Amino acid sequence: MSTAQHKIGSGFGATSTADDVLHGIDLSGKLAIVTGGYSGLGLETTRALTKAGAHVVVPARRRATAEEALSGLSDAEVDELDLGDLESVRGFAERFLASGRTVDFVIDNAGIMACPETRVGPGWEAQFATNHLGHFALVNRLWPAIEPGGARVVSVSSRAHHFSGMRWDDVHWRQGYDKWEAYGQAKTANVLFAVHLDKLGADRGVRAFSLHPGGILTPLQRHLPKEEMVERGWIDEQGNPLNPEGFKSPAQGAATQVWAATSPQLDGMGGVYLEDCDIAEPAGDGDERSGVKDWAIDPEQAARLWQLSAELTGVNAFAA
Repeated sequence: MSTAQHKIGSGFGATSTADDVLHGIDLSGKLAIVTGGYSGLGLETTRALTKAGAHVVVPARRRATAEEALSGLSDAEVDELDLGDLESVRGFAERFLASGRTVDFVIDNAGIMACPETRVGPGWEAQFATNHLGHFALVNRLWPAIEPGGARVVSVSSRAHHFSGMRWDDVHWRQGYDKWEAYGQAKTANVLFAVHLDKLGADRGVRAFSLHPGGILTPLQRHLPKEEMVERGWIDEQGNPLNPEGFKSPAQGAATQVWAATSPQLDGMGGVYLEDCDIAEPAGDGDERSGVKDWAIDPEQAARLWQLSAELTGVNAFAA
C-alpha cells in the first residue's frame, strides 16, 4: 500500500504553475479546505482551485483580512480558526461538521516560520504547536467529513525539514531555543504526519502527501528582520529580490500542493514527500538542496509522533 519515494516523471517541474497542473481538470462539485488560504501560497491555491470549479473553505485567524483578500472569489468561504488554539480548532471543526458536508481535499497550508521564542497553550513551542499540532487536531476532528469522500490530505512542509529531525527529548525547546532548528522540527513533523495518516487512512480511501513548495518570498517571512534576509542573500537593502530566478512566483509555489491534492497521476499513491510537482528522491548525505531526509519518512518515527500528538491534543480519530 505504500508508495516508493522516487520520481514518477509527472511532466511538470519547478516552473509549472497551479493553473498548469489543473489544466483539463474539472473540480466542479468538489470541496476543499485550505488553511491560510488567503495569503501568499494559500491565496494562489484558493484562486486556482476555485477557477477549476471547486468550492474552497478558508479557515483564517484574521477573518476580516481573509474576507477582503477573497472578496473577488465567489466560491471561497471564510470561517475563523487559530491553529495555535485547540479550542478554536474544535470550534471550526464542529461548525463545519454541523453543515453536513464532506471534504475532497484538505490542504494544511498555514504556518509560521522562524519566529522569536513564543509559547502557546500549555507552554508549547509555537512553531511545533501551530504548524503541526493544530493541523493534527484539525484533520482528526474533521475525519467524519474526510473519510466518506476518500479525501486527499496535503501537509505543506518545506526543505527546512533538513534543519532538524524530531527532538524527542525536548520537542518544545525548553532547553534553549533556535528559531531555524525549531522551524525545521515543525516541518519534519509535517512530513511524518502525512506518512502515518496515509498508513491509517489508505484502506479507507484517504491518502496523504507532504511537500516542499519551493523558495518563495511571501508573508511567511514576516518574522525575519530585513537585515537577516539581506545577509542570506534573499533581498537587497531596498527590499528587492536578489537572484530572482532562485525564487518561485506564488503561482509556481502553489503548484505542488495543488498537484498533490488533485492530480490523477497520484491515484492509488500516498505517504510520500513531493517537490517541483513530482515525488521527491531521498536526500543523499550532505545534500541540502533537494530531496527528503530519512528521518522525515521513517514510519517508526511517524507512529511515535502520532501517539505523542494524540496525547498532547487529546484528539485521535483512530483510537480504539
